Amino acid sequence: MTNTPTTAASAKAKATPKDAIALLKADHEAVSQLFAEFEKTRANAKKKALVAEICAALTVHAQIEEEVFYPAVKAALKDKLLVPEAMVEHTSVKELIAQLEGVEPDGEMYDAKVKVLSEYVKHHVKEEQEEMFPKAKASSADMAELGARMLARKEELMAQTT
Repeated sequence: MTNTPTTAASAKAKATPKDAIALLKADHEAVSQLFAEFEKTRANAKKKALVAEICAALTVHAQIEEEVFYPAVKAALKDKLLVPEAMVEHTSVKELIAQLEGVEPDGEMYDAKVKVLSEYVKHHVKEEQEEMFPKAKASSADMAELGARMLARKEELMAQTT
């Protein structure tokens, strides 16, 4: 590593994950923090805002995985199990997101759906981080190039949601 002075631009560059796996792990951590915040929240307005943020983040995350990361991993690993299983998990997550979007936090069923969504996401993250990511990193796929494509697509999608 070189000792270069930290400028605003270099600080931003360091803050932006440089490869596909780092980008996905940063998303996983951000969503995990949102779920933790939801667990502590009692105010319905705050719950609704957090769930909207969680749903938006998961929707964008799933889309960049499905459009960019998974096809590259599937091709590099000649995978017939990890990616299809992850896609099925995404379907379950999307179904719960659809049940939560635009709905008022109306008690135990709402909270239960958020809890199950959190558990699905934790399971999915664990499998990706323990199984898929190490194999992807060891593959011939260019994680830096994938990360750049994923970040560009993520920025496009986030611009569409605002």
